[in-house]
Amino acid sequence: MQQSTHVDLVRFSAVSSTESKEILAPILAVSRHRLALDGNGVVTLVAFMGCPLRCEYCLNDFCHNMDRVPRRVTVQQLIDEVMIDNLYFLATDGGITFGGGEPLLQSRFIESFCQSCDTRWNITLETSLNVPLEHLERVFPHVNNYIIDIKDMNREIYEKYTQLSQNNLLTNLGWLMSKPDISSKVTVRLPHIPSYNAQEDVDRSREILAEMGVVNFDEFNYIVRKK
Repeated sequence: MQQSTHVDLVRFSAVSSTESKEILAPILAVSRHRLALDGNGVVTLVAFMGCPLRCEYCLNDFCHNMDRVPRRVTVQQLIDEVMIDNLYFLATDGGITFGGGEPLLQSRFIESFCQSCDTRWNITLETSLNVPLEHLERVFPHVNNYIIDIKDMNREIYEKYTQLSQNNLLTNLGWLMSKPDISSKVTVRLPHIPSYNAQEDVDRSREILAEMGVVNFDEFNYIVRKK
């Protein structure tokens, strides 16, 4: 087992195109050994800086401060870093989850990473889908599972909470759900947001999403700390 691990490390360290060397992604954090939190099996969460939304109860509000990026990495540097858990990924059907911030803002980096990493890794995307469609189209061939943070399907509630139009989200979600055999790969998060939506709003969002073909939901309450 140790010998094959060494071979894998050498093989993947050698895979590095000119493009992947040049792409630099702003990283908020790399969190290892996440189990049953962000995808199948043992997962390493790679959180990117940058997000188009301005949600009041943002969990990673620091991601908006692009003047204070903790670090920037190339595709190969990230592969070398996460390869330490390769055996865990393969043994548990786990892999890499890209989150943030909004990972689709780094679609070229994700595409290059997936073209260079072990193809046996599961790739999960935690996204708001609120980016131009071209970003989703670019990564689609490489992503195994999607965790989509919808907020609320009511346009007024969504735009009041996120301070952004719902148009990109609706376009991307419609495009994604039109793909064959996609339903089992998509989980939609439906939060109860204090002062923004009520149970009937969450129920209505669920009805609309079910009509679009969504079958997996994660319904939960935001825990709001007093400022």
